[in-house]
Amino acid sequence: MDAPRKLWIETYGCQMNVLDSELIAGRMRRDGYELTSERDEADVLLFNTCSVREHAEERAVSNAGTLKHLKKRRPEVVVGIVGCAAQRLGADLFDRLPHVQLIVGPRKFGAIPRLVEEIRATGLRRIALEDCDDEFIDGADVDAARETPFKAYIKAMEGCDLSCTFCIVPTTRGAETSRTPETIVDEVRRLADSGVIEITLLGQTIDSYGKGLKPAIDLGGLLRRVHEVPGIRRIRFITSHPSFMREPIIEALRELPKACKYVHMPAQSGSDAVLKRMRRGYTVARYLSLVDRLRERVPGVEIAGDFIVGFPGETPDDFESTLALSARVRFQNAFVFQYSPRPGTDAATMVDDVPLEDKGRRNRELLALQERISREKNAERVGQRLEALVDGPSKNNPRRQAGRTDTNQIVHFEAERDLRGRFVDVEITSSTALTLTGRLV
Repeated sequence: MDAPRKLWIETYGCQMNVLDSELIAGRMRRDGYELTSERDEADVLLFNTCSVREHAEERAVSNAGTLKHLKKRRPEVVVGIVGCAAQRLGADLFDRLPHVQLIVGPRKFGAIPRLVEEIRATGLRRIALEDCDDEFIDGADVDAARETPFKAYIKAMEGCDLSCTFCIVPTTRGAETSRTPETIVDEVRRLADSGVIEITLLGQTIDSYGKGLKPAIDLGGLLRRVHEVPGIRRIRFITSHPSFMREPIIEALRELPKACKYVHMPAQSGSDAVLKRMRRGYTVARYLSLVDRLRERVPGVEIAGDFIVGFPGETPDDFESTLALSARVRFQNAFVFQYSPRPGTDAATMVDDVPLEDKGRRNRELLALQERISREKNAERVGQRLEALVDGPSKNNPRRQAGRTDTNQIVHFEAERDLRGRFVDVEITSSTALTLTGRLV
């Protein structure tokens, strides 16, 4: 019997990319491949890429470039670039990286096994970038190759119909498409039967879920449907857009015990002028009213945010407004990025007039504020008893284990045995800006 062929995947970017890599691996496994962590022994090597920021895209392309020596040594291997950078850069990647034979965009991942076999049979390159869904992997017909057997990502929707001026996602991921609730619930049920106890519903704007579906349903309705599946203990969803965070979602968060009280809702800026240039579709007042309503209606909810500093036209006063919003909201955590133009976006036509030095200073200042807020908020947890789902022991110290709370805070504690996949109560004894530490109760 022939040894199974081996697949190696390196993933860049968001949780959606992580799920896509799991689904690609699951589809390839069905065709006789097995995953490997060793590049040198792989028969197929794929880079699943991100285009949201220039650095991530260039890092992936650069790392793919290092495989030219492996390809020369083993001409039979197939090297591919897939995902958002593949969609954005297209056939230009063949010119930049002559050893790459496969380029596949996000809407054509289901074609990868067939294209790999065509490359093996003919030696010719293959590219699949069309924006259509006939070969779209969504988890309904393939078991994802997950690293964590008790947690799973589920793709609730794909693509985005918004036109934020800084964002490349509509170009790389295509128009917004929601999966039917029946398909999603069937997948959740199958995952629960396999031992999954926590699921995360994914979408570029997850709270706009349901557009075009009949009968009509929104994310609040989907949460209620998923909540009924036996065996599932936690339900998360990311990422939310302020324009679509409506009452049915807030009510579901408040009423459903399995719905985690954690909302990732990027603000991007605290200046109405900048938000308008970003074409975000809401004002600072609207954002703050949503935060207040969430906290009033959903006791204990924690909110995470994203910010872009140094967007074209951002003045010192605009940035001060962003600091003020951050101080007012007191996010549990926030991701802060310096603006960089992305070709193909409307913002790329604007004058990038904020000096790099000012972008760096604003980035550091906003991160320092968030670090102080996170440290203060975590210190308030000391003395509390929190439930955590254990991810597993530390690689360096098997006694030291880590888990996450309902509100997505990392908790460290010590235990005599591996408790991964179990819910435990931990009494918090100390904290930092990033983590909580406690003793097992």
